Amino acid sequence: MNINSTNMTLSPSSSGYLARNFLSHGLLVLLDIQIIELFMAVIVFVTIHSLRQQKRQGLPVWPFLGMLPSLLVGLQVDMYEWISSVLCRQNGTFVFKGPWFTNLNCVVTSDPRNLEHLLKTKFPNFPKGEYFRNTVQDLLGNGIFNADDEIWQRQRKTASIEFHSAKFRNLTTESLLELVHSPFGVDPGCLSLGLPEIPFAQAFEAATEATVTRFVTPTLIWKAMRHLNLGTEKKLKESIKGVDQFADEVIRTRKKELSLQSEDKKQRSDLLTIFMGLKDERGQPFSDKFLRDICVNFILAGRDTSSVALSWFFWLLNRNPAVEERILAEICGIVGEREGGNKRENESPLIFRPEEVKKMAYLQAALSEALRLYPSVPVDHKEVVEDDVFPDGTVLKKGTKVVYAIYAMGRMEGIWGKDCREFKPERWLRDGRFMSESAYKFTAFNGGPRLCLGKDFAYYQMKFAAASILYRYHVKVVENHPVIPKLALTMYMKYGLKVKLYRRDQLELQKFFNFKH
Repeated sequence: MNINSTNMTLSPSSSGYLARNFLSHGLLVLLDIQIIELFMAVIVFVTIHSLRQQKRQGLPVWPFLGMLPSLLVGLQVDMYEWISSVLCRQNGTFVFKGPWFTNLNCVVTSDPRNLEHLLKTKFPNFPKGEYFRNTVQDLLGNGIFNADDEIWQRQRKTASIEFHSAKFRNLTTESLLELVHSPFGVDPGCLSLGLPEIPFAQAFEAATEATVTRFVTPTLIWKAMRHLNLGTEKKLKESIKGVDQFADEVIRTRKKELSLQSEDKKQRSDLLTIFMGLKDERGQPFSDKFLRDICVNFILAGRDTSSVALSWFFWLLNRNPAVEERILAEICGIVGEREGGNKRENESPLIFRPEEVKKMAYLQAALSEALRLYPSVPVDHKEVVEDDVFPDGTVLKKGTKVVYAIYAMGRMEGIWGKDCREFKPERWLRDGRFMSESAYKFTAFNGGPRLCLGKDFAYYQMKFAAASILYRYHVKVVENHPVIPKLALTMYMKYGLKVKLYRRDQLELQKFFNFKH
């Protein structure tokens, strides 16, 4: 059969079928195109609408997702700078709207008026709150950082009495002297030769990092991850084991020391020993679990905050050599006032006296400036008990979470002026004397009833350590070493601070001894 010669005749019915089929297919294609166009139009409309809200609300607000996409972008860069840029655009306060199915909604502020309102004026209306307690419970338990009401008041009162006792001040001063001038004694050994990895230090830092991740993760999700032992929750669980082992060993050793201690032996004066001697509301000694919480919270308060602050301080000095020279001039001027103080003490190391440390006004200004730009606790959290209104007009409904961004405050022109990002210790000096700022403008040590109990000792500790190091060494940051903050409860440097130490000689210091401060 020759197919080329075959004639095909279409009947009227078949040709009509083909026409109808072609028409139907065309209509379907046209309908598909219209649906796609409609879909694209909706996407464009939603995108434009969401982006237009950025000017009014600080960030785009997407259907269902709220501001979460912007938060995820912020987490990939520098979270603290990201928050600061939003607050600067919004005059110090904005409302973060999380996805519809989450509890990530909160008010974020860096307005000093609002901080004074929540930290002092209306303090009882702004506790840490249930959300904060549940989020950090695994690490901090019922310690002073996490507690509210009577539990917090009892710990605060006990710690306050101890901090202000002469015995405690003498002990801490002696321990600081030993730490700075004999760093290879009874301490974790973090600064031993070779910089060994210390399990406790690693575990503690990892635990604070994993804990803060919970604040940017919907509660249902991180609780599910904890139940399944996945991701950051697995890391947190393992890190807390390391923290607990250290705390348990400290408690066990201290109890043994106290049981063997004779009456005439010098009594210890530290917070753990004090709490071991107290009773709970039932008249019973505090449990080991509660003592563990005391240990972890005060380690967080005392160990990490000062060390983190000094890391940023030395990094800033490396970038501002003129400030370092002024600090050296002040130190040498004070040492020069000693009888024969213009000579290096070769027989024994020069040890700064408490009254000399107190005179170091420019050093304190430089440390304050470092804390202004890089506060050890970059953000903090409160919760609203009853409906309220901030001084800037922001309405606060009962149960609202409030985040106050301490890091961002140091970058607000409305608070510190157009040079707010510059490292300028001079802004803290009046006629050569150090002058502190309002706790609601400079919130590195918190404010109101929760003002840091160890503020004065922290300054003494940092001044003593910094002066002792700077008098002996030039601290040079290794070239091209990356320095960025880590997202954690305290502002660790993500990669630490890698430095080289160059010992100063007498000739280098001699030029500073005639400085008049």
